[in-house]
Amino acid sequence: MLPRSALNPDSPPPVSVWQHVGRVTMGGVLALAGVSHLTFARQEFQAQVPESLPLNGDFVVLASGVTEIALGSAFALLPARRVPLGWALAAFFVAIFPGNISQYLTRTDAFGLDSDRARLVRLFFQPVLVAAALWTSGAWAAYRRARH
Repeated sequence: MLPRSALNPDSPPPVSVWQHVGRVTMGGVLALAGVSHLTFARQEFQAQVPESLPLNGDFVVLASGVTEIALGSAFALLPARRVPLGWALAAFFVAIFPGNISQYLTRTDAFGLDSDRARLVRLFFQPVLVAAALWTSGAWAAYRRARH
């Protein structure tokens, strides 16, 4: 469980220029990915929804797209809320990871990932996204500061 002070947007830790640029870039890319869920890549994203998920695949794609637009836009445009948004974004990346695992296990081709090797390599990028969300937002530094 996170200490409450690790989520406190009133006193976020300072961030570097690289963290700021990374946060804005990540937010913009995520918002664009969300738009792609709703439009030109909708079918590709549907291929990633695990069949074992007891929800309509198209609903999952649309809901995750709207979530990505909201999180990405807020992450890029609301620097005062960057710490709690960083935690929310990290949690979102963890929540969608089963779709990536399913794509690998079921050998589903999507987004040019047409080999087991390509799908396996992609799995290793999800933890990088989690770490990037926590670092660019200053959330990890806020957590460490709250613990000491």
